[in-house]
Formats: sequence, structure tokens, C-alpha cells
Amino acid sequence: QVQLVESGGGLVQPGGSLRLSCAASGFTFSLFSMSWYRQAPGKERELVATITTGDLTNYKDAVKGRFAISRDNEKNMVYLQMNSLKPKDPAVYFCNAHGISTYGTTIDYWGQGTQVTVTA
Repeated sequence: QVQLVESGGGLVQPGGSLRLSCAASGFTFSLFSMSWYRQAPGKERELVATITTGDLTNYKDAVKGRFAISRDNEKNMVYLQMNSLKPKDPAVYFCNAHGISTYGTTIDYWGQGTQVTVTA
């Protein structure tokens, strides 16, 4: 059974930091690119950061220099370190696993999300 379980969300003041974690199970973690998405109320889900199977990273412009994505293939974990949080960052943050099946079709797994709130 595939599971992605996020944790680490919460309430933080502007300028503060949070570290999100995503625990993966039920699939071959090392073969999947891992990403963090976020969705604010009334807005579409947007890609925040990706880390490939080769540890290449990519970020949404709005978070470059503030957020850092990392993965631990030994522990089947992916992390998002969020620093200098801003009032525009609050959202539900989702963990995503993206891969290719043996048939060449894409596979996407999603977690349930963790809430990040930034308020003074």
C-alpha cells in the first residue's frame, strides 16, 4: 500500500522557519522524483520544489533562496526546509512522488497535506 505522510506544518511568524517531512512507503522511493506542492484557499495547487532521482533540484521562483528540498533514500524521506517565511507562503503543502511505470505511463502519488500558517 502506497503512503505519503507529511508532517511538520504549523503556525509560524513571518521570518520564521519550518521543516516539512514526508515519509514514503509502498513503492521504490529511489526511482521516483519527489516534489512539494502547495495550495492556498481559492487557488490552484502549485509546484514549489522538486528533487530528482539524481538529486537535481528545482524551485518556484518565489521560494528560491528561502526553501530547500532534500531526500534521504535510506529512510524513504523527503524534506522541505522553509526559511524566511512570508505572508504569501501559507497553504496546505503536499508531498508528491512522480515516476514512470514499466509500461511507460506516468505514476503520481500524493500525500494528504500539512497546513502551514504564517501570521504575526
